[in-house]
Amino acid sequence: MPSVEEQSELPGAGDMRPIRLRKLEATQRLLGDTIAIDERSWQEPCHLPGWTRAHVATHLARNADAFTRVAAGMMTGINTPLYISERERFNDIERGSERRALDLQVDLDTSAGRLYHGLDELGDIDGSRLVEISPGRKLRIDLLPLARLREVALHHVDLACGFTVLDMDDDIARWVLEWTCYWIGDDPRLAPLQIESTSGFHTRLGGTGRPTAVGGSDALLLGWLTNRLPDDPSVAKTLPALPEGWWA
Repeated sequence: MPSVEEQSELPGAGDMRPIRLRKLEATQRLLGDTIAIDERSWQEPCHLPGWTRAHVATHLARNADAFTRVAAGMMTGINTPLYISERERFNDIERGSERRALDLQVDLDTSAGRLYHGLDELGDIDGSRLVEISPGRKLRIDLLPLARLREVALHHVDLACGFTVLDMDDDIARWVLEWTCYWIGDDPRLAPLQIESTSGFHTRLGGTGRPTAVGGSDALLLGWLTNRLPDDPSVAKTLPALPEGWWA
């Protein structure tokens, strides 16, 4: 488990305003794409195994509500987990995935709006205060926008609506890559790696031993580490294989 102290080095720690602005813009971009998805296409498979586009949309909406609850709990002094239970989360997504296109679009829009106002309520709160978002997993409150940005950016890719990880804006790709690498940390399932982005971001990941250097743009490395690269052999030909079933 990565150390909480290292979170102070992540984008948005100390000042979440730039992340919030870009999160809002990324959300608007996603909504601009989803409005064009028709009824039939919502029920078609997406990039996530076993899910349709409607599953992804419902997950994004419930995730926004979860972050809103966490923010509200911080203001009232009540530590609120992201989700009450995995069973309830699963059931909410399954039921929600059966809805019509208009209902999905409205849910995506209104849940994002609730989160925006929920983060407004945090005001000048000490961003270094910690909230336990799941058992044993704590997060600085000022990193909630970054956590949400990751959800919006990567699940926009998962919707398979014409947006790929390589279409991400450079700053967003860099921020989400840093966030992803923080949580991967020294995961022993991953061979030792030295990540060397062309933007200047460098970090070590995986188990012990002599690391293999892996370089590329932030978007390329993010797509590789999260198993979201476009289905084009030429894109990933210089990147080492990840463990079977790997997902981040």
